Amino acid sequence: MAHSLRFGVAYDFRNPPDSGIDNPSLYAAVLDQVAWLDGLGLDLAWFTEHHFVDDGYLPSWIPVAGAMAARTKRIRFNTDICLMPFNHPVRLAEDLAVLDNLSNGRVEIGLGMGYAPHEFRGFGLPVSRRVSLTDEGVEVLKRCFTGERFSYHGKRYSFDDVRVTPGYVQAGGPPLWLAAMARGGAERAAKHRTHFLPQGARDQVLDPWRAAVEAGGEAWSRYRVGIIRGVLVTDDRERDWPLVRDAERYRMRLYNRFFAESKQTSLGTPQTAIPQSWIVGDVNHCVAELAAFIRSYGITDIVTWGVPPGLKPDDMTASLTAFATQVVPRVRAQIGAG
Repeated sequence: MAHSLRFGVAYDFRNPPDSGIDNPSLYAAVLDQVAWLDGLGLDLAWFTEHHFVDDGYLPSWIPVAGAMAARTKRIRFNTDICLMPFNHPVRLAEDLAVLDNLSNGRVEIGLGMGYAPHEFRGFGLPVSRRVSLTDEGVEVLKRCFTGERFSYHGKRYSFDDVRVTPGYVQAGGPPLWLAAMARGGAERAAKHRTHFLPQGARDQVLDPWRAAVEAGGEAWSRYRVGIIRGVLVTDDRERDWPLVRDAERYRMRLYNRFFAESKQTSLGTPQTAIPQSWIVGDVNHCVAELAAFIRSYGITDIVTWGVPPGLKPDDMTASLTAFATQVVPRVRAQIGAG
């Protein structure tokens, strides 16, 4: 594998009404959790973005990453995903420049188009613009990341003589990722030469991306491939899994509603989809499952959920401790990277 393996945690900050924890307390506890996981040696903290959701689904990830950056030394921050149509690209580039400096170069950015109709209505945008807003947004971000003065004139955005300040700590700006749930998104990521966040059927997402990258004269192995996949490390599945399973069912109800409203096609059958179901079992089981998954799909970056919705961060302490201190080192040793 060309890249070292990186492991971490993902957050959406969803807080169901019956969770028994208020939002300020949840945010504070998550910050404590990330500072602790940074000390245990995990590499990544990822955020997901959605808007106008009753349970407080995280709509603005950069302030959270900034707060975490102040309390950590090594964890890198990324999104799976930041919704490009709802983020002005120059303003986003400025926010990322500030975060890059606050974190001393520990920020990356994963982008996607979005698909939930209520979000586009909330921002006063037609869903039909999501492709053009994403394509142009990515082009503008790439120009911003050069640190040079530029002009750009497209269908959605037009700028003259723009230069983003302060400068980025990372040469060329934060590493850029694109997400895809279908062939068009895979080809978009290859065209923009970004790292990749695949979701859906392998033959519609991962394989077309690899083929498009190779057709462009590059080896796909030069790019990172990342995914969110929950891991629950437990010696007592019957005791620990039901609570997490219920939280996962709660999580998926929202996504299923989004898909129904947007009339999105299936992300693939169980036989073709890149697995994102939870891995549940003892250390040996989790190591074996993760290593096989990473080898099968060429994954370089994998994050588990830090706090499933409705749970408190302390509910995941035992599992995350075992994940960081036992599972991750053994997977690295098996794969031979890291």
